[in-house]
Amino acid sequence: MTLSIGNVHKLHVLKKITEGFILTAHNEEVRLPDEEVSGEIELGEEISVFIYPDKQGKLLATMELPEVRIDSYGWAEVAEVLPHLGVFVNIGIQKEILVSKDELPLLKSVWPKTGDFLFVSLETDKKGRLLAEPISENEVTDDLTPAPASILNNEIVGRVYRSTKAGSFILSEEGYRGFIHPYERKIEPRLGETIQGRVIDVKEDGTINVSLLPLKQDMMKDDAEVILDYLEETGGAMFLHDKSDPEDIRHTLNMSKAAFKRAIGKLLKEDKIEKNMEKTTLK
Repeated sequence: MTLSIGNVHKLHVLKKITEGFILTAHNEEVRLPDEEVSGEIELGEEISVFIYPDKQGKLLATMELPEVRIDSYGWAEVAEVLPHLGVFVNIGIQKEILVSKDELPLLKSVWPKTGDFLFVSLETDKKGRLLAEPISENEVTDDLTPAPASILNNEIVGRVYRSTKAGSFILSEEGYRGFIHPYERKIEPRLGETIQGRVIDVKEDGTINVSLLPLKQDMMKDDAEVILDYLEETGGAMFLHDKSDPEDIRHTLNMSKAAFKRAIGKLLKEDKIEKNMEKTTLK
């Protein structure tokens, strides 16, 4: 038997040493430090432990059995962010585990922050070091919990487990897989960020589409305020109007053309602006 790191093994307590115990199985030995002992243990007793390497690469055992292992995924809290390396996560043992920058988004603006949670499993590199790796899309699909059609238009809470140019992918508290299109958000959420959104579509396969934007009646006020703020910042005028290109509107104000027209209509009714075929101005 080979004691593989990142996994749980059943070992016998061989002897007590200074600041710990020696555990054994099939002539292999590993140290269990006192700080990794849970409860009382006796010599000869068989216990379940998780095996991991210390900073020098020597094997250690802990009676804290993390959900995150070589063969299983779990949520791990981000403990530290180092731009040149990646992020370190806490899986529930004394040692924090690195998620390499190669496994993180290219844009550091959507990297997780301390306190966010990543859905990871463990792996070893060529040097035998223990690393954490975010879940892949195939693994999410294999263990998918289908969402019921009844949750349409309901609020939902989830964490971003994958961030791409196409949009953000989330796992909800119930285990549903969700997708947030860039048009359904004003700010791109971070990888590992906990978000609250609204279910706008339930697909046949049980996945959902989620919006982080408020409902239209609430959004009209928000969008109108965005337009007023922009007009004040630009001296009271902007060269956007009903016939403007939708991409120009989105690039300038980060809203759709439909949302722009609704907000402009609201501001006209409130007599706060005036417009013509060339520009929109503050009154």
